[in-house]
Formats: sequence, C-alpha cells, structure tokens
Amino acid sequence: MITNISLVTVYCLDQDKARDFYVDVLGFEAGTDVSMGEGFRWVTLRHPSQPELEVTLMVPGPPLNPEAADFYRRQLEKGEMGGLGLRVDDCRKTFEELSAKGVTFLQEPAERPYGVEAVMRDNSGNWLVLVEPRPFSPEAAG
Repeated sequence: MITNISLVTVYCLDQDKARDFYVDVLGFEAGTDVSMGEGFRWVTLRHPSQPELEVTLMVPGPPLNPEAADFYRRQLEKGEMGGLGLRVDDCRKTFEELSAKGVTFLQEPAERPYGVEAVMRDNSGNWLVLVEPRPFSPEAAG
C-alpha cells in the first residue's frame, strides 16, 4: 500500500547552485549529497516543515536517454520547466521578501478562485508557484 509521496525530482543545470538557491533563498535544508560513480551525484533537499518529502536535484542525464536529457537541458535554459508548488502563509509578503533577495517573478501575486498565487523562477529555469490557499468556491471561478 502506498502511504505518501516521499520524493520528487527537480531538474537543474548545476546541482551546487540549485542547492544553494533552495537553501539560502527559499529556506530548505540540505539533505543527502553523495557521488555515486560515473559522474552521478544524488543531491536532496527537505523543507523544515515537511521533512518526510525530499526534493532531489537532478542534472539531466541517465537514466534519461540522450535525446530526453537534451530536451530537459534546453527547456531549463529557456526557463520553461515546471517545478514545484509551494504553499505560503502570505503570498504578497513572500513575494516582497523573495523579490528583495533578487528572485525573478513571472507573475506578481494575483487573486485566484483557490487563493493568492504568484509564479517565480528558480535559478535553474524551473517555474515555482507560490500559493496562499483558501477554500475553493465555484462561484469565485466565474
């Protein structure tokens, strides 16, 4: 029986720079960092309030075939990769704090039927969605 999600993958071009961004800018904690031979490195992060879920930072490569790895690299370089949805207590405040740290936002905080949402980009080209949730109302969806 599956009991929860324990690991998600975020692709990046440089594991050190990506780890530093998530730790120093977003407040994640560094997890595992192990070289496993043949140039493969396993790097994980955890958020302090959700330590059971790890984010692995993967450079596009095996087990992806070369064409798939190249596609992921190109998407990252263009800033067109999806990443994570991050719950926040106050989207506007978080937007201001992260903007002050130099984070690039693709969308400023905006009202949505499910809460307040902003879209940012990590330093690898992944889009991250910040959501201050509220109960969904079909009427608000219009």
